[in-house]
Amino acid sequence: MGIVYFLIAITATTVGAITGISGGVIMRPAIDLLGGLDAASGSVISSVAVFCMTTVSVGKRMHQKAPLNSKISIPLACGALAGGSIGHFLLSHVVARVSNNHVTIMQNAVLAFVIACTFLYMLNRSKIASLDLAGIVPAVMAGIFLGTQAAFLGIGGGPINVAVIIFLFGLSLKAAATCSLITIMAAQASNIISIHLGNGFGAYDLSMLAPLAIGAVVGGFLGASVSKRLSDNRTDLMFNGVLIVVFAISVINVVRAV
Repeated sequence: MGIVYFLIAITATTVGAITGISGGVIMRPAIDLLGGLDAASGSVISSVAVFCMTTVSVGKRMHQKAPLNSKISIPLACGALAGGSIGHFLLSHVVARVSNNHVTIMQNAVLAFVIACTFLYMLNRSKIASLDLAGIVPAVMAGIFLGTQAAFLGIGGGPINVAVIIFLFGLSLKAAATCSLITIMAAQASNIISIHLGNGFGAYDLSMLAPLAIGAVVGGFLGASVSKRLSDNRTDLMFNGVLIVVFAISVINVVRAV
């Protein structure tokens, strides 16, 4: 089973590092599809793997001097640090009050809805004027929102990060992808710290963490290398393709859990 988790992680994070969706949006529903882990444990190991992947990917992108707007990315990351803690708090309270099946249904249903909205926006974004916001406050508020949903869903951040960053700040797809990865890294760092200070990692099933984390690190390196060679159009096609696949997996998970 470990090799299956490794392959899921390396595939998800390679694609995630290229498109800026982190890979967690693929890993999280894929883990649910495999079964064998409760929803809380699946979220935790996915979050740790996503943090590993984004740390590697962001470092490599910085080395490659990828497009980055620090006036947006730094406040976004600061907001995501707070959002990560909020998302973990919300998920912990939900897990304590409802069954594992209901948590799985909730996470996958919300994810499917978010992906559907993101897909429609990305297809039509040339017809939708960006708000072109500037300043610290809008970026911090956006970071709090993105960090909260990322930690709550256990997906790292996913496609909504890229779509929100493009719509609010008018960045290109590749620049938005880099900002998204930095935001995801901050949100997951906060989430991991919250887990450690809360129930601790001993409360979760971490049996598949090692293959998932190793695959995520390898995927982070591969994705950052491939991203440099891809045009915006090819990145866009890959982004939309991933949305379709993850939407389908999320719907299957909801149907299975009902």
